[in-house]
Amino acid sequence: MMRLSQEEIAEELKNLPGWSVVNDKLHREIQFDSFNQAFGFMTMAAMEIEKMNHHPEWFNVYNKLVIELTTHDAGGITRNDINLARILNSLLRH
Repeated sequence: MMRLSQEEIAEELKNLPGWSVVNDKLHREIQFDSFNQAFGFMTMAAMEIEKMNHHPEWFNVYNKLVIELTTHDAGGITRNDINLARILNSLLRH
């Protein structure tokens, strides 16, 4: 899997609301109304994540979830990270 260029990442971010690049990783922070909503989202996301076999770095405290995506083998952001960000965004709409 090839690492994306800064230009490719910038272009993809135009269609990924809520995502930015922080420390060379795709980054998103989401605040839910409750812990149950945050955990429910993480549970739904886990099913899709396993299908992709591409696991995020994420951190949850109560109703807040911080997600970071990178492909360690490629040393940066790849198409897999962009695809996972899209899937996570689509799950937020449900």
